[in-house]
Amino acid sequence: MHTVAVLALDQVIPFDLATPIEAFGRARLPDGRPGYTVRVCAQRPETDAGTFTIKAHRGLEGLKGADTVIVPGTATPLAPLAPAVRDALRAAAADGTRIASICTGAFPLAATGLLDGLRATTHWIAADLLAATYPEVKVDPDVLYVDNGQFLTSAGAAAGLDLCLHMIRGDYGSAIAADTARLSVMPLEREGGQAQFIVHDHAPTPQGSAFEPLLTWLQENLDQDLSLADIAAREGVSTRTLMRRFREQTGTTPLQWLHRARIRQAQHLLETTAHPVERIAGQVGFGSPTAFRDRFKRTTGVSPQAYRRTFS
Repeated sequence: MHTVAVLALDQVIPFDLATPIEAFGRARLPDGRPGYTVRVCAQRPETDAGTFTIKAHRGLEGLKGADTVIVPGTATPLAPLAPAVRDALRAAAADGTRIASICTGAFPLAATGLLDGLRATTHWIAADLLAATYPEVKVDPDVLYVDNGQFLTSAGAAAGLDLCLHMIRGDYGSAIAADTARLSVMPLEREGGQAQFIVHDHAPTPQGSAFEPLLTWLQENLDQDLSLADIAAREGVSTRTLMRRFREQTGTTPLQWLHRARIRQAQHLLETTAHPVERIAGQVGFGSPTAFRDRFKRTTGVSPQAYRRTFS
């Protein structure tokens, strides 16, 4: 039987801790036998989980001999990794154990050096921090999970369940994984990546900044066919000066800001109205529904229709 060790670090996120326990615990083989033995391991007898304290049945020795080790997310991803935990994870990796992280569990896993040179993901809101903290890791913020073979990482919350189902399918096949997904009231595969969950808003600009009136005007005129020259004329500067000052203020270009604002407005309309996609395309300044669909899917990873099904 396949053994899964779930590592509970201090400030573990309860949802991330429970996800692999439930997913692997529900997997059943065709004869009804459980497919996995799941054990929770921790460095100390009691682990702070924020709103409550958990008592793990096993210490770090529980990682030894496991076929899979799961590192759930923590509420303090930048907390120093205890040397004993680091050594236990490295020893498991040296033994060929499959190691996966959920959400911000990518941070302690990256702290071991095991993700260096590999593609990885985490919750989209923490992706930039992961990339800045561990520059040797190739962070992809737009996917639900990344499978590098021995090392796997997932995005936040429900993406951990996506990753667990993916591993169950690899271990026992699609039929067992599909049955586990049904018990979890979860599709075996979800459409798109976590880009669809990202709020594609414009870059923040402090109130009172020189560009605040211009950004307000842009937001109010998303339905207009605006060129870089139009925006520069509105500001009363050359396009070159606009580009330089705009990047200094917002960290992006005027047209990139405009595209993001249009997509965010389109997301809002898809969530809150029954307007046809063709009408929404015009409302947010796209000349054709085809161009709108292409831009929306490049930005969010899913089509407007799929986004509406998920979030309306």
